[in-house]
Amino acid sequence: MTELVDDLLDGDHRALARTISLIEDRTPGYRDLVSQLHEHTGHADVIGITGSPGAGKSTLVDKMAEAYRDRGLTVGVIAIDPSSPFTGGAILGDRIRMQEHALDDGVFIRSMATRGHLGGLALATPQAVRVLDAAGFPWVLVETVGVGQVEVEIVGAADTTVVVVNPGWGDAVQANKAGLMEIADVFVINKADRPGAAETRRDLDAMLDLTAAVEGWRPPIVDVVATEGTGIAELWDTIGAHRAHLESTGELGRRRGQRAREELTRIVAERLLMKARRSSEGDRFDALLDRVEARSIDPWTAADELLDR
Repeated sequence: MTELVDDLLDGDHRALARTISLIEDRTPGYRDLVSQLHEHTGHADVIGITGSPGAGKSTLVDKMAEAYRDRGLTVGVIAIDPSSPFTGGAILGDRIRMQEHALDDGVFIRSMATRGHLGGLALATPQAVRVLDAAGFPWVLVETVGVGQVEVEIVGAADTTVVVVNPGWGDAVQANKAGLMEIADVFVINKADRPGAAETRRDLDAMLDLTAAVEGWRPPIVDVVATEGTGIAELWDTIGAHRAHLESTGELGRRRGQRAREELTRIVAERLLMKARRSSEGDRFDALLDRVEARSIDPWTAADELLDR
C-alpha cells in the first residue's frame, strides 16, 4: 500500500485509478490508504455541478475542464452515474466521456456508481475527492447523476455548488421544488440561445428575491451555451469570485468544517448499522424472533435484550 500511495502522490494516473477502485469497492486495506492520504489533503477547490436530467451538465463539465487546461491548471472530474441494476457499477463509463481529454495527463476523469444512494452521491465520493486532492489536482469537479431526486447532498462534497437549468416554462420552478434554490451558489442557464432564456432568468431572480443571501452572497445567474463554449469564461470568473468571497468571510472554513462533521457522522452511523446487522443474526436472534412471533415478548423488549448483550 505504501508504494501505491507514493505513486499516487507522484501523480501516477494508474495508481490514482487503482486507489479510487480500492476505496469504492472497500477492498481490505482501503482504510490504511485513506489514513495515509489524509495528511496530504485539504488543498483542492471542489466544484459541484447539479441540475435536472438533460440540462447539459456533462457538456458543461467538459467545457469547464477545457477552460482549466487553457489556463495551465490540472483538473479532476468525478461523474456520479446511475448504478447498473445487475452489477452495481456505473452504467456510463469514463471512457466514453470527454473523449478529447482522454490523452491529457492534466485531466483525470472517473465515473462512480450511486449504488442506490439517495441524492445521487456514492458514499465513496468524498474519499474519491480526497484522493484527487492528495494527487495534486487543484480543482475537482463533481457532477451528480441528475435523476430527479433531491440532490442537496452535493453541498456536503463541494465548496461551490453550480445548479444548471434550461430555458423553458417551469424549469426554474422545478429547481425550486427540488430544493436546489437553497444549495445553489451559482446558477447556469445552459442552452441560453433557446427561446425562454429571459423568462427563466426572470423566474430565478424572482425566487432569489425571496431567499436570504448567505453571508452577503446572492447567487449570480450565468447564461451559457456549453456546446459552443459561450459563457464559460464568465462562469470561470463567477466561480472565482465566489471562492474569494468564501475566503474573505470565513465561510470556506465553516463549510469544510461542516463537511467533516457530516462525513464523520455518516461513518459512525454506518459502523453502528453494521454492528446492528451482526446483532440481527445467530441463534440468540432467532430465539428472540420466535418469541416475538409467539407474542411472548414485544419487538422493543427483544431489541433491548440484543443491544444489552
